[in-house]
Amino acid sequence: MTGRIHSFQSLGAVDGPGLRFVIFLQGCTLRCAYCHNPDTWSLTGGTEYTVDEVVQKVLRYKTYLTASGGVTVSGGEPLLQWGFVAELFRRLHREGMRTALDTAGIGDPEGAREVLLHTDLVLCDLKFSKDMDYLRYARGNMDMVLRFLQQTEELGVPLWIRHVVVPGLTDGEAHILKIAELAARYPNLERLELLPFRKYCISKYEAMKLEFPLRDFEECTDARIQELYQSIETGFPNSIIPLACR
Repeated sequence: MTGRIHSFQSLGAVDGPGLRFVIFLQGCTLRCAYCHNPDTWSLTGGTEYTVDEVVQKVLRYKTYLTASGGVTVSGGEPLLQWGFVAELFRRLHREGMRTALDTAGIGDPEGAREVLLHTDLVLCDLKFSKDMDYLRYARGNMDMVLRFLQQTEELGVPLWIRHVVVPGLTDGEAHILKIAELAARYPNLERLELLPFRKYCISKYEAMKLEFPLRDFEECTDARIQELYQSIETGFPNSIIPLACR
């Protein structure tokens, strides 16, 4: 079985706990306004690798990954290649490696279930709190994302929910509290992480002759992230929502 892969990162430190071997798959049907990787959109780009080839790449770093880390499959959107990811995760488990899925929750539910059966951690990007915003700013379906999150609960897969904070778009206090409320529905939630919007990706858009939709938006400051974490703690005084380390 083969999968289309955009790139590899041998020792990543931000895509799950510990040191991670990160596999970025090619292909995404979403068009998020703040997307940093437009080069992963094409469904026919990237390079084809077999599961065996990827496993062999991972095993070169096994010594560094087994203590507290593991392997993260990201994108693009990895659930678009669910058969490849499910087989890869099965093989990695056989090798004693922990697996993490970094996803927007967009994909075939039955395929997603096959992946989740071999997944030790899900990192899910909850992009917006309303259907209309998912459609307008990501060309996505929020119901599909919530259905995926429900699957992680049903299968008992530990969950991190991430949310990108864009000033003037997703940094309103009411909006952030709604995101926290949605996240708190899932008893398998281990972490809610607010990610500051950055514009490092503009050069990619320029190289691809694409317009970056949020070019004129300000980047999010770390101070604003801290304010919003505090808003969540204040807004949910009687609920334990596991926030990212601050």
